[in-house]
Amino acid sequence: MAQAQKAKSNGYELVADNRKARHDFFIEEALEAGMVLTGTEVKALRAHKVNLRDSYARIKSGEAFLVGVHIGAWAPAGQFSHAETRQRKLLMHRKEIERLWGKVRERGYSLVPLKIYFKDGRAKVELALARGKHAYDKREAIARKDTRREIERVMKGRNR
Repeated sequence: MAQAQKAKSNGYELVADNRKARHDFFIEEALEAGMVLTGTEVKALRAHKVNLRDSYARIKSGEAFLVGVHIGAWAPAGQFSHAETRQRKLLMHRKEIERLWGKVRERGYSLVPLKIYFKDGRAKVELALARGKHAYDKREAIARKDTRREIERVMKGRNR
């Protein structure tokens, strides 16, 4: 609780984190973008009703869109609530979009959302320019993680 209050006091409140993206992709570069949201979507984000699994960003006719993000319905809105999985426009500078479009056209690059957060009261998404991992890359990462854990466990026992 104290950590959440600390994060809010700095003007930063994490809403959702896409940990699976770091497992499935090599992250080349990360950047921040604003989102165009309706009022009920903002309320649902503040209630942490969001899922980033299987979501990505797409650049279409010079504009960036977030696709596949599930923002749950905000119950008090009833029938006037938003569509939960609609495409959401991202707010970025044109030069950024054009640079990313050039990278995404290359083979193997994707735009993947890493996290959604509030920064000074505005909803932001952290996008990553990422290259997909193969199955053997994932196995290597898991093996390294396991050996690091084992070493830490042994070292912890030696200090006594």
